Amino acid sequence: MKEISKEKLNVKIFANKDEMGNAAAISVAKKLNAAVSEKGFVNLILATGASQFQFLEHLQNQAIEWEKITVFHLDEYKDMPVTHPASFRKYLKERILNKVQPKQVHYLNGDAVDAEAEVLRYENLLKSHPIDIACIGIGENGHIAFNDPPVADFNDPKLVKVVELDEACRKQQLGEGWFSTFDDVPTHALSLTIPAIMGCKAISCVVPDERKAEAVFNTLNAEISTACPATILRTHPDCVLYLDEGSASKLK
Repeated sequence: MKEISKEKLNVKIFANKDEMGNAAAISVAKKLNAAVSEKGFVNLILATGASQFQFLEHLQNQAIEWEKITVFHLDEYKDMPVTHPASFRKYLKERILNKVQPKQVHYLNGDAVDAEAEVLRYENLLKSHPIDIACIGIGENGHIAFNDPPVADFNDPKLVKVVELDEACRKQQLGEGWFSTFDDVPTHALSLTIPAIMGCKAISCVVPDERKAEAVFNTLNAEISTACPATILRTHPDCVLYLDEGSASKLK
């Protein structure tokens, strides 16, 4: 494992994504357990997508008091039912939450009849449940959650909003195998905003695979701006970026 840092951001590079996912899971488990010991409960955000497979697999094998944890997630496609194979609610239920049985899970319902009302409901939940740890990733276009460069706002007044997905983001979802054709990929989603993520006490950011190498390079080296939304992570007081050799390949 190799460690580097850029401003406030700590970066840990591993030989492969299994080692990366395991290390991130161990670290997150320690933070969860410390928060439980300190106050008796913890609020957690979990990300989805192919980048999180190894991390979530290892996280559920850690010694964690899940019955004291309330879980949120980052985003969901607009108008998508929970039964759809690409639904992030379905993903989280099947890959971890049905197995670990948290105290409570608050799902962002992308298929709510009134999307704006759902956004407001989720925002109010976040305000009443300050997040201890956010587990996130970075998109190929540098997004965090679904804050693609065209819609990202470091000073967004909202914690949750309906966003339009840019072409690069939609191509990534197609490339990861969640949809059969590009036209099948939704054009909009409900997403936590950048201030919602940056307001979390700690952030664990897991980013494997060579296809993310340019986004990782930009995250660490580009000007802090919404051209690469993930650059804002360099200003967070407690954020760790976990990489494998593929995603770190342009840092050498």
